[in-house]
Amino acid sequence: MTSRSAVAAIGLALATATFAMGTPSFAVVETSTSEVNADAHGLAMQGYDPVAYFTAGGPQKGDKKFALQHTGGTYYFASAENRDTFMADPDRYLPQYGGFCAMGVALGKKLDGDPNVWKIVDDKLYLNVNKDVSVAWQRDIPGNLEKADEYWPGLKYRTPASLN
Repeated sequence: MTSRSAVAAIGLALATATFAMGTPSFAVVETSTSEVNADAHGLAMQGYDPVAYFTAGGPQKGDKKFALQHTGGTYYFASAENRDTFMADPDRYLPQYGGFCAMGVALGKKLDGDPNVWKIVDDKLYLNVNKDVSVAWQRDIPGNLEKADEYWPGLKYRTPASLN
């Protein structure tokens, strides 16, 4: 087993253990075929403002009064200005892989992305399922992105349950 494969296996084991300990309040919808990681009500990014990562330097909870529906999910924004900024160029602000865990996608899975575990790489927002998985993902960001980009077209419309 290569060191990269070992790190990936550890990351997946950590993510699986996290879910086994109890269902997170914003668990991925196992039967959804959406390319967007949204809860059962369609809320994407657990209500966090995708623009804030770029303008405020980190996660900020959005407000439903500044909600906007876009490509399979409803996004909340911290302000009307952030909502309008998003509307002008949504692809610039949307999390990659629909907000699913970037490491999970690199491993051929659709795991929940935690908006509090994030990184911007080359002006793109990536989420991971937890801090331990993020540490593993960051050990080889270019390699993990290469794998995730390769897997994503075949994963994006599949249910998370079908990938187990």
